[in-house]
Amino acid sequence: MSDFVSSGWSLYVAGLTVGSLIFCLVVLIVASKRKPMASDNSTGHVWDEDLKEMNNPLPRWWMWLFVITVVFAALYLFFYPGLGSRQGSLNWSSSGQLTTETDKHLASMKAVYARFDGKSPADLAADPVAMGIGERLFLNNCAACHGSDARGSKGFPDLTDADWLGGSGHEYIGKVIMEGRQVVMPPMGAALGGADEVRHVAHYVMSLSGSAHDSVAANLGKAKFGACAACHGADGKGNQALGAPNLTDKVWLHGFGEAAIVKIINEGKTNVMPPQGRLLTAQQVQVLTAYVLSRSAGKPADKVAAIQ
Repeated sequence: MSDFVSSGWSLYVAGLTVGSLIFCLVVLIVASKRKPMASDNSTGHVWDEDLKEMNNPLPRWWMWLFVITVVFAALYLFFYPGLGSRQGSLNWSSSGQLTTETDKHLASMKAVYARFDGKSPADLAADPVAMGIGERLFLNNCAACHGSDARGSKGFPDLTDADWLGGSGHEYIGKVIMEGRQVVMPPMGAALGGADEVRHVAHYVMSLSGSAHDSVAANLGKAKFGACAACHGADGKGNQALGAPNLTDKVWLHGFGEAAIVKIINEGKTNVMPPQGRLLTAQQVQVLTAYVLSRSAGKPADKVAAIQ
């Protein structure tokens, strides 16, 4: 009820709830005092000459069972939230219970993570217990995008290679896990001048990595690539400070080939990694970071197959 813009809605919900309980009690009272309409304990209605509708009351135990449910509902609404914005006398809330249970869980795990305090990434990578915990943290929090094997997929970086767009190292990876990351490539089709120019630049981009391309179109696109050099550099090797990819390797995050490159040039691209700092403690991030680094060790970027 906290998202209501007016307290009137809260009062409306509370009144409707209380009114419903009162209505249930009234119906029970009226039904218990109802008397037969005819001397033979029937309603007086007859069908097909001899079929009578009888007026037998509910068994007492059944009626009291209904009464008990109404009383239980009233007590529940007294102790717990349910009457509009009223918190209830116990001040219980689902978010409060989640916080309490989370704190209990973290307290129980302190002893487990204490053994990792002060250890370097190399020490953690050599610790099978730390890597086991890191793997489970990765599967629970990262695998949905990067895959259970950390090799990513189209649009989601492969963490097992050596291609890091915005930086590298333990501190950088830990910061990205905690704070998330967002990188935007603006649409460049209009700046390049039109469909033909975009196609020429696409072939020039493919030529930078030694991929199959149309050499004539690539030569025509070289001059127009100047519009892209502000981020990707004049040599196309990217800029980690801006998160601009290296276009001279064979790592293609969003697909490879003329059609894929033309699409990105025309439409731009926004990549977002959500922050995990609210879900993980600093100790968990420390272990998870070491696990990610261990997955990327010794994998040169030029050996990574392009994501088609």
